[in-house]
Amino acid sequence: MKKTSILILISALCLVSMKAQELNCTVNINSDKIEGSNKSVFNTLQQAIYEYVNTIRWTGMTFSENERIECSMAIIVNTMKDGVFTGELQVQARRPVFGTTYTTTLLNMKDNYFNFTYQEFDRLEYQDHVFTTNLTAMLAYYCYLIIGIDMDSYSRLGGTPYFTQCEEIATVAQTASLTDEEMEGWSATATRKSNRNRYAIANNLMDESYKKYREFFYEYHRLCLDEMTQNVANARARIAEGMTVLREARRARPNGHLISTFMDAKNDEIVNIFKKGTPDEKKKVYEILIDVDPTRQSSYDEINQ
Repeated sequence: MKKTSILILISALCLVSMKAQELNCTVNINSDKIEGSNKSVFNTLQQAIYEYVNTIRWTGMTFSENERIECSMAIIVNTMKDGVFTGELQVQARRPVFGTTYTTTLLNMKDNYFNFTYQEFDRLEYQDHVFTTNLTAMLAYYCYLIIGIDMDSYSRLGGTPYFTQCEEIATVAQTASLTDEEMEGWSATATRKSNRNRYAIANNLMDESYKKYREFFYEYHRLCLDEMTQNVANARARIAEGMTVLREARRARPNGHLISTFMDAKNDEIVNIFKKGTPDEKKKVYEILIDVDPTRQSSYDEINQ
């Protein structure tokens, strides 16, 4: 009987590990800007967000524990009064490169409008197709965005179902009862400071004009980075060739956002790749980088040093 019980327990544990949740997300809340010594609400909020992001099953896919997507959410609280928070979110996601110990950054995005209402010990709950609170909607949006971008890196246009979820959340937010500060991050029109918000990113991801960019995103990761250990020169040449898509997308949609999002995640990595490139590769890639991301020229100058 004891042996049978142990075998049942082992089987149950194996089943649980085979069906692990999709994300392995660290959460950090910085409340240094808020005066006062009682910071318990921030600890409670941090734990609530951590559990929400890491325990909800966002997809119907089966993940093993070591397949969970490594990501992080860092929230800076700028103001808090009567349960109303204004802040910023830095969200990052990474994935391993095949055959190496290297992890490549997939997403490195800052949300300047992470504004929400929260009372200590509020339960964070998510329901499909229902807008409950701005906080839960924003967190769900970024969970789907992280999963979608990860899927796009492994299969051609594989992230589409999850970007569809992002777009749905952003669309529903347009009709939700939100404060002006909360709506700032969802607005379908230009915001006061920037129109690079959640609605715009979701809209771009589902825009047919960015299909070639998303295909390049897949090729960059699955057919180039993952093949670096087999033939680094071929992989590097393929990246150089594919990067023309970035220029084409930027020129076709100068007010779009995906190319900037890509460069926020990849600028250092691309510099390191092409420092060892051929003269022709360096010239071609450098010209493209300066064209699509001129504010980082000093960084891209390293390619030619």
